[in-house]
Amino acid sequence: MKKLSFKIGLLFFTAILLLEGVSIIFLHNNILHSRVHDELNALQTRGNNHRDILEASFQKETIMHIAMMEARTDTQVILTKTDRSIYMSSNKVTDEMKAIIKTTPKHIPHDGLIIEDDWKNGAYIASVSPVIVDQKIDGYVYMFQNTQKIKDLISELNRHFLFAGLLSLLFMGIIIIILTRVMTQPLIQMNEITKRMSKGDFSVSLPALGNDELGELGESIKILARDLAILTNERNEFLASISHELRTPLTYIKGYAEIARRQDTAPSERDQYLGIIVEEAVKLSKLVKELFHLAKMDENTFSIEKEMIPLRPFFQEVIEKVSPAFKENHLRIELNCPENISCEMDPIRFEQVILNLLDNARKYSEPNTKISISVQVKGDKIHMMIQDEGKGIPEEDLPRIFERFYRVDKSRARSLGGTGLGLSIVKQLVEAHGGTISVESKTNVGTTFEIIL
Repeated sequence: MKKLSFKIGLLFFTAILLLEGVSIIFLHNNILHSRVHDELNALQTRGNNHRDILEASFQKETIMHIAMMEARTDTQVILTKTDRSIYMSSNKVTDEMKAIIKTTPKHIPHDGLIIEDDWKNGAYIASVSPVIVDQKIDGYVYMFQNTQKIKDLISELNRHFLFAGLLSLLFMGIIIIILTRVMTQPLIQMNEITKRMSKGDFSVSLPALGNDELGELGESIKILARDLAILTNERNEFLASISHELRTPLTYIKGYAEIARRQDTAPSERDQYLGIIVEEAVKLSKLVKELFHLAKMDENTFSIEKEMIPLRPFFQEVIEKVSPAFKENHLRIELNCPENISCEMDPIRFEQVILNLLDNARKYSEPNTKISISVQVKGDKIHMMIQDEGKGIPEEDLPRIFERFYRVDKSRARSLGGTGLGLSIVKQLVEAHGGTISVESKTNVGTTFEIIL
């Protein structure tokens, strides 16, 4: 998680650094050019002002006054004749100034001209303004300013930008550290929780993380932990139930086999014990078969091959198969199904569903009662109901009757040969057909299972 925190921090730092760097460079260049432009304009304006005064009064006193004014400033004024020879200067004229004057263009507009703006490499920046008296050029006013002033100004500007940049980097680093901690702390907690979950500890406790993607991820982990806890408990209960269900018949088989093989066991008793062994072997075989069915359903390795089946003939055929057992228990079956109803289903798999429900109804119904099968069409759904008049299911047991190995009456269910897997198989088969199954029951009144396809 530290690697993730470092990556997020580095990503933020790089992105903000690029953004801030581009912004600072752009701002720095704009301010720099603006300041240099202001200095050049100010120099040219100053030269134009002197020119205006000379055009109004081109006399020696005026020229000397201008020279005295500029002598006490950081700029220098030079007045030349039309042939560029120097007529007046406020300070000493250097070779660099003479070189700039010599390179002055011949045609200069009345508003003046910047003739030297290379402040980085040159010693001076300079401007020139023509003095026109009686529509004739009488001379030129040159203004010079040492570039050191501009360089000092730019150097001070660079220091300010450097300080602002370092301060921004400091604040940016602090903010990134806080942000990465805020963002990665929930991920670190989730990582710790998933490690605990991998070791079988599903007691997940995460703080509220909001409604964003991290919050959704945290909620998903909570749901996963709850589901895994339920799944683990169900698996443990399932394994314990299997162990118990297998141990009981095996104990009977082993015990009665040992008694039957004794030499002093009477033939009649031996036959009785062998009958019990066969009975328990049949129960064991049924249990293994149903476990095999459940395993195939859990792995989705069993197939549902649907075809359009007329329901009335389907139920009549099922009733014929179970009639002998029902007659033996003095029970009667009634079928209420219209002739013209058909349903798309797997007849073999669905017959297993109906046989299982009818077998349960037979086992838990008293003699001389009725089991009814009714089929109705409601909208685009087919409702199938199997109703008995048996002992019923207690209300507190109804939510769990489809769980594996769950029995309402443990002792009676075992004596009747139940494994506790039948209704679980029924539910999975119905759902594999895209349907639902529900149950309603009242104690000592009866039970109704309803299948909707």
